[in-house]
Amino acid sequence: MIMNPYFNSSRARERFLEAILQSAIEYAIISVDLDHRVTTWNEGARRILGWDEAEVIGEPIGVIFTPADRETGVPLREMTAALAEGHADDERWHIRKDGSLFWASGQLMALRSDDGELEGFLKILRDRTEQRENEQRQRVLMHELSHRIKNTLSVVQAIISQSFRSAISMEDAEQSILARINAYAHAHDILLQKNWLSATMDAIVEATASNLGLGSERFKARGPTVELNPQAALAFSLVLHELVTNATKYGALSADTGVVEIEWSLRREAGDNRLDVRWRERGGPAVEAPKRRGFGSRLIYSSLSAFGKVAVDYAPSGLVLSLDASLQSLQDQNCSNSQS
Repeated sequence: MIMNPYFNSSRARERFLEAILQSAIEYAIISVDLDHRVTTWNEGARRILGWDEAEVIGEPIGVIFTPADRETGVPLREMTAALAEGHADDERWHIRKDGSLFWASGQLMALRSDDGELEGFLKILRDRTEQRENEQRQRVLMHELSHRIKNTLSVVQAIISQSFRSAISMEDAEQSILARINAYAHAHDILLQKNWLSATMDAIVEATASNLGLGSERFKARGPTVELNPQAALAFSLVLHELVTNATKYGALSADTGVVEIEWSLRREAGDNRLDVRWRERGGPAVEAPKRRGFGSRLIYSSLSAFGKVAVDYAPSGLVLSLDASLQSLQDQNCSNSQS
């Protein structure tokens, strides 16, 4: 066997190992004696944990564990496992000199002499806080994505089921389904532009008019900028689609001179900010109250009543729909998450 002449002396080997030890700056490498006190503390340990070598040599290894772990005997249990198995895996919170916590991943190994006598322990750990936080964010995002997909599929299922139930033919059902899903999809697009946090009332109204090819001369909309949470934005998109569709088939937009006006305004009442929305049709054929509610009417009532009081007036001069809603219910993200 040919030996590297550089390692002919034990001192040279020690310098070589010391160089390796101190260059591993991404890892805290700590040796501990049989009294559980620190005997070696590399540069990586200083960077990750904050103590200088002089501050920590001779101190109990428990100093890097959280108070809760020290109280429950975690350091001793790790050493016992390392003796029994040769090593003990470490995945837990540790504490820095400044008291801050970080998530560590590493191992504790038993150190033995050439004749097998236990001499101490070697602990190697790495700061994995960022990776852990990224994994947690990923889990939250996957959970949220799953929740939204299930909710979207439920809405689509209801649209398909109810559209078939109220359709007079397969062609009518197909057209209704495609139009409603298209309106729902456009609302999703608007929400995605703002990271699924909110959409403005005017953006939803404008998208509805644009999707259905309505000009400003026949579809008049005005109101202040009002942010809506995702649930409210999706609800208003479907409701406005149904209102415009009904107006086109039976109401004001079925006549050449008919006009639709939608207005919304804010007011404060008894310490609560309220949103008033009014849909008004005029210039169309005389209106009569329907003998039964179709899918569109049920959708309008069920969607809007989740946010406030809904009133519908089948006045002969044109349909009038009003909503009096708490602004908080339309904007609160918690409300959105619980309802979506």
